[in-house]
Amino acid sequence: MSSAEVFRWHKAFKDGREGVEDEQRTGRPSTSITENNVARVKAVLDRDRRLNVRLIAEEVGLPKTDVHRIVTEDLHMRNICAKLVPKNLSDVWEFLAQK
Repeated sequence: MSSAEVFRWHKAFKDGREGVEDEQRTGRPSTSITENNVARVKAVLDRDRRLNVRLIAEEVGLPKTDVHRIVTEDLHMRNICAKLVPKNLSDVWEFLAQK
C-alpha cells in the first residue's frame, strides 16, 4: 500500500468513517457473470474438461477474464495437467482409488 493511500485512509477515519468495506461506486456493473452463463460454462466443461479458458470463452461468447472467474470462483475448479478439475479432490480421489 502506498503512503498516499495510507494518508487517504487515515483522513477518512479521522473524518468519521467507521467501516473498512468498499463503498458503492458508480459505473457499469458486471453483467457477464450470471447463473445462465455459469451453467453454460459448466456444460462446456462437462463435455470436455481439457479445454482452456480461451476456447471456452470463444464457445460461450464471454470475455476470457469472466470465464476464468466463473471457473475458479463459481465452479471452484483449477487446472491440473491440462485438465480442469474440482479444487477439492477428496471425493474424486476416493472414487479413483476404488477402481
